[in-house]
Amino acid sequence: MREYLKSRLVVTGLLLILLGSAPLITIIVLADLGLWSDPDPNPVGPGILHFLTFWPGVVCVITGGVKVYRRRRDNAPKQSTPQP
Repeated sequence: MREYLKSRLVVTGLLLILLGSAPLITIIVLADLGLWSDPDPNPVGPGILHFLTFWPGVVCVITGGVKVYRRRRDNAPKQSTPQP
């Protein structure tokens, strides 16, 4: 797991997802708790931000994960097969 978090693509994707979704989730949670001025908010701006950052973030995480997996697989020690 630690190897995946060292990948720039994985970290970039996670940050995109986190920073793009945080405003929308914050508004939803605050409205649910009654701490937002409007009990039924329509957060268009944060919704668009979430939409534009979520899927690129997912693509970055998947691409980075595949690259790390392939690098680990290629660097793994080869197991020899027994000769008859």
